[in-house]
Amino acid sequence: MEYGNHIPLPCSVHAICVRPIALRQALVKLHENGRHQSGNKRKLNVLKNMMVYRLTAPWTVSQAQLEAALQQARFVECGASQEKSVGWTEPRGQAHGACVEVVGGQWIMKWMLEVKTVPGSVVKRKVQDEVAKIQTTTGRKPGKKEIRTLSDDARLALLPMAFTKQAGVTLWLDPQAQLLVLDAGSQAKADEVLTSLVKAVGGLALGQINTQTAPATAMAHWLATQEAPVGFSVDRECELKAADESKAVVRYTRHALDTDEVVQHIANGKVPTRLALTWSDRVSFVLTEALQLKKVVFLDVVAQEAPVAAGDRSDDHFDADVAIATGELSRLLPDLLEALGGEMVLG
Repeated sequence: MEYGNHIPLPCSVHAICVRPIALRQALVKLHENGRHQSGNKRKLNVLKNMMVYRLTAPWTVSQAQLEAALQQARFVECGASQEKSVGWTEPRGQAHGACVEVVGGQWIMKWMLEVKTVPGSVVKRKVQDEVAKIQTTTGRKPGKKEIRTLSDDARLALLPMAFTKQAGVTLWLDPQAQLLVLDAGSQAKADEVLTSLVKAVGGLALGQINTQTAPATAMAHWLATQEAPVGFSVDRECELKAADESKAVVRYTRHALDTDEVVQHIANGKVPTRLALTWSDRVSFVLTEALQLKKVVFLDVVAQEAPVAAGDRSDDHFDADVAIATGELSRLLPDLLEALGGEMVLG
C-alpha cells in the first residue's frame, strides 16, 4: 500500500529490499528533510495561516471604493491613555501607501491591532498604596465599589508608561473565486477582523466554508487506512483527542504516522484534530478539525520560482510573493475541498 504521493528513488534505493512500513517512514523523513534545505532561495513571507470564507453575494465593490472605505478606518497607534487601537494599514509596508493592493486580480489588505498591557500585579500594588493612604488619612476602609474605581484610575494612570504590542492580519480576497482568506491564528482574532471589514464595507455577506465530509472524519480515514487523498501526502505531525469524558490527548511531532499505534488510537475512538499534510510537494500545512490551515510553508520548488534581483529592496518582492503564493493556494484549496468530499452548499 502506498502512503501519500510517490517519491522517485535513486536506482540504488530501488535495489534494496525493505519492509513496506519501514520504507514509507524512510521516504517521508527523506521528503521532509529535503523540504527544509532552501540554500540561497528566498522564502515567501505571506499567509502563514488560513481561515477561508465564502462570499455569499457577488463582489461588486471597486478597488477605489474599498480603498476609500479602509482609509476612513486607517490604523492609528494608541494614544497615551488608550488601551487598544485597530484599523487598516499598508499591506506592502510602505508608509502612507495604499490599504488595498491588487496583484494579478488578487486583492490584499492588512488589519492592524495595537494593545497596551499593564501588569495586574502593578495595578494591584498601586491600589493597595491608595487604600493605605485613605485608611491613614480618614480612618476608614474603602468598599468594593471604591476599590474598583481606584483600580480603573490606577490602570489609566499607568497606561502612558505601558509597553505596546502590535499584531497584523493579512487578508486575501479573490473576487472571481468568491473567497476571502484571513491569515489569523485564532477564531477570536478572525471575528474581530471580519467585524472591522463588515463595518467598513456595508452589505458584505460572508460564511465559513463547510464540506461534505468533516475534516476530523476525513483525517481519521486517512490515518486508519494509511492512504492520503490524491495529490496530498501525510507528514509527521498529528494531534488526536478522545471523544469521551477523559479528553485524553495524544500528540505526534516529527514522528511517523503510518503505524499500528496510530491506527489503534483511531480504532479506540480518538479523533484527529490536527494533521500535517503536503500538497503536490509544493505547500505544506497543518489541517485542523475546523478546516483551518496552520503553519503554511511554501516548499523549495515554489521558492525557487520567486525572482530575486540584485539590489532589490525587501518591499520589491511584494508583487512576486503575492502572485506566487496566491497562485499556489488558488489550486490547493479546490483540491483540499475535493479531498473533503466537496463544498457543502447551504440554504
